[in-house]
Amino acid sequence: MRPAQSRSSSAGGPGPGAPDFADRVLAWHDRHGRKDLPWQRDPTPYRVWVSEIMLQQTQVQTVIPYYERFLARFPDAVTLAEAPLDAVLHLWSGLGYYARARNLHRAAQSLRDHHGGRFPETFADVAALPGVGRSTAGAILSLALGQRHPILDGNVTRVLARCFAVKGWPGKAEVARRLWTLAESLTPHDRAGAYNQAMMDLGATVCTRTRPACPLCPLVDGCIASGRGTPAAYPERKPAAVLPLRTTQLLVVRDADGRVLLEQRPPTGIWGGLWSLPQIEAGADPVAWCEARRVGEGARVVGHWPARRHTFSHFHLDMRPVEIRLERVGLGGVEEAGRVWYNPAAPDARGLAAPVRRMLAALAGNGGEP
Repeated sequence: MRPAQSRSSSAGGPGPGAPDFADRVLAWHDRHGRKDLPWQRDPTPYRVWVSEIMLQQTQVQTVIPYYERFLARFPDAVTLAEAPLDAVLHLWSGLGYYARARNLHRAAQSLRDHHGGRFPETFADVAALPGVGRSTAGAILSLALGQRHPILDGNVTRVLARCFAVKGWPGKAEVARRLWTLAESLTPHDRAGAYNQAMMDLGATVCTRTRPACPLCPLVDGCIASGRGTPAAYPERKPAAVLPLRTTQLLVVRDADGRVLLEQRPPTGIWGGLWSLPQIEAGADPVAWCEARRVGEGARVVGHWPARRHTFSHFHLDMRPVEIRLERVGLGGVEEAGRVWYNPAAPDARGLAAPVRRMLAALAGNGGEP
């Protein structure tokens, strides 16, 4: 490859040729690539699919224990499809981005109902599954079946954007088109699965977001960004936005036995389908809420816990827990309304929103305010 300094870069530069690029990546993979991750053992489409969904927005080391527990409970698509959504969310609890789990469950039901429980082997069928886009479909079919499909996850985007000095934020359509064109032209016909795995590994372990280890990269002498000494400039970050702030009250309603009232969230929106402490508007009356929903008698506010902030991708949520004690639990209106009495000291298998799970665990530990 020619030295990076000699290349034009107005639209990303010509970069190294496809055969040389792929050969270098594959040679690096043979020596240094990861080959013993749980989903790489017996890489069936189902196993790879679950891993790819979990790995969206989440690092490998975080995913591994979740993946192993998930596969032990749901070894195939039919088992996953026939499980209650709450059981799926329970095993996902703490992994975040819960829409992934809901889509996984919906997709498994589609596999059961429309594909006989078998994972499809055509790109169109795989890409049509809920929660599976172009890159994820390509990864599943290439890693599990060796089919030639380009991929463009965050790690691959970073490698290509730096090597070819692709300007702009990858979330913009024109930048994404440029990167997809590069991915398509560089993906080899032979060993496409190994190549895609290698590109993901390069981005995850060498061409990292901060402090990239350029001397260890097989593409260093053809990388425009490295040649200029500006790898951190690529890819460009999403334009900064000020996240709005929302405020809510979390009701810690407790009965005489120390049980806590939980409410299941709607299937869509934040913490969709998960169990949470009831939420009401910041200025609403907690006691009036309890009375209106017949959760018990003699409700009274006994304390206000310190506020907690949870940040989602598009807003901050300030949660202000209010502890309420009941003299007597109501006789109706709880189970029927998607509410349950939960014992923090003897937790059951239930999908809990992560901040709520932490509060309940602390509550069980000290018997009072976390």
